[in-house]
Amino acid sequence: MRIGLAGAGAFGEKHLDGLKNIDGVEITSVISRRADQAAAVAAKYGAGHSGTELDEMLARDDVDAVILCTPTQMHAAQAIACMEAGKHVQVEIPVADSWADAQAVLKKSQETGLTCMVGHTRRFNPSHQWVRQKIDAGDFNILAMDVETFFFRRTNMNAKGEPRSWTDHLLWHHAAHTIDLFQYMAGSKVVTANVVQGPKHPALGIAMDMSIQMKTEAGQICTLALSFNNDGPLGTFFRYIGDTGTYIARYDDLFNGKEEPIDVSKVAVSMNGIELQDREFVAAIRAGREPNSSIGKVLDCYRVIGELAASLEAQDGWS
Repeated sequence: MRIGLAGAGAFGEKHLDGLKNIDGVEITSVISRRADQAAAVAAKYGAGHSGTELDEMLARDDVDAVILCTPTQMHAAQAIACMEAGKHVQVEIPVADSWADAQAVLKKSQETGLTCMVGHTRRFNPSHQWVRQKIDAGDFNILAMDVETFFFRRTNMNAKGEPRSWTDHLLWHHAAHTIDLFQYMAGSKVVTANVVQGPKHPALGIAMDMSIQMKTEAGQICTLALSFNNDGPLGTFFRYIGDTGTYIARYDDLFNGKEEPIDVSKVAVSMNGIELQDREFVAAIRAGREPNSSIGKVLDCYRVIGELAASLEAQDGWS
């Protein structure tokens, strides 16, 4: 499996670190906004080609699949371009920043029959997989979820603390993780969703604080708080409140409601959610099957986000 990476920033390297642990996978091309960055990352991971244009990568016959870690605003168009070039594609979350574009990506995947997977990593973290196994076994049913997504990002920086060329978004990116995971774990579609947001940052032009409430057809509720203003522990923390227990997931780690650790080391072959996500991408292509977090399986998340975005626009002219 010969894979090209577009977007050699902080998250792109996380994918490359995961891919190097998968048998039979070769990184053949690295594309990034800056030629020097692309060349350095290509050299580090043994790719024979680097450049600045996605078209260069898509024209190569030594690229079977592409992983897109580019700015959110490029995701939908680039995912479609990859499939039009005959390449399988995994696009980092979110697949799009509009409901119409998300639907267009699904349509292209259906037309081409190629694998199109979206980077909804929470489906793959061992912590959430452990809870899902309890649900599938009939030992746990979700009544409510309380989620905090907190960062301190008052300047435009990436996960490495380096300047970034594009602006992140609480709703289309960070809320997408929770909205998809809530429906996936609850086994029921969201039918009611409400959102409010705080003032927009004068330079970044985005709201820095947001609150979302959701309810499924089955009656489960989720409360999600998001902030780029939180000066404290960074990340997203999920509390599952169910009929037989409470579980708290912090990335790949899991605790019960009393903050006692739960051993999830036997859940999967790795404790790295990104690596497990990439393993699923490669395995699905090899087996010719639909992957977990395919565009089809995560699409309804973007329906909900689109409705929330419309609500915000109606509230205060948000766009």
